[in-house]
Amino acid sequence: MDPHNKINYLEIPVKDLLQTKTFFNQAFGWDFTDYGPEYSCFNHAGIAGGFYLSPHCFELSTGSVLIVIYSDDLLESIASVEAAGGCITKPVFSFPGGQRFHFKDPNGNEFGVWSQ
Repeated sequence: MDPHNKINYLEIPVKDLLQTKTFFNQAFGWDFTDYGPEYSCFNHAGIAGGFYLSPHCFELSTGSVLIVIYSDDLLESIASVEAAGGCITKPVFSFPGGQRFHFKDPNGNEFGVWSQ
C-alpha cells in the first residue's frame, strides 16, 4: 500500500524515448516497462515514474525542480553519465551532507547526482 500524502510518482518529459531509455540503462542500470510508443515507466530508480514524449525539457535555470540520484561513487557516476552521452553541467561540489554534480541527459533535462 502506498503511503498517504507522500510523493509517489514522477513523470518526466523527453524528446526521444529510445535514446532516454538507453542513456538511463547505461548510466544507472535502470530498466523499463513500455506503455505504448510515447510512454515508458522506469524501474529500479528509487521512486516510481515514467518518461513521456514531449518537445519540452527541464533545467534549473528555468525554475525547474531538480531530480537528484544517489551514488556510492561520484567519479564512477560521472564516467557512466559521460559514457552514456550525458553532459556534466556542474562539476562536483560540496554541500552540507555530501557532494554532488549536475548533468544533462541527451534530451537536455538537468539532473543531480549526490553522495555522502
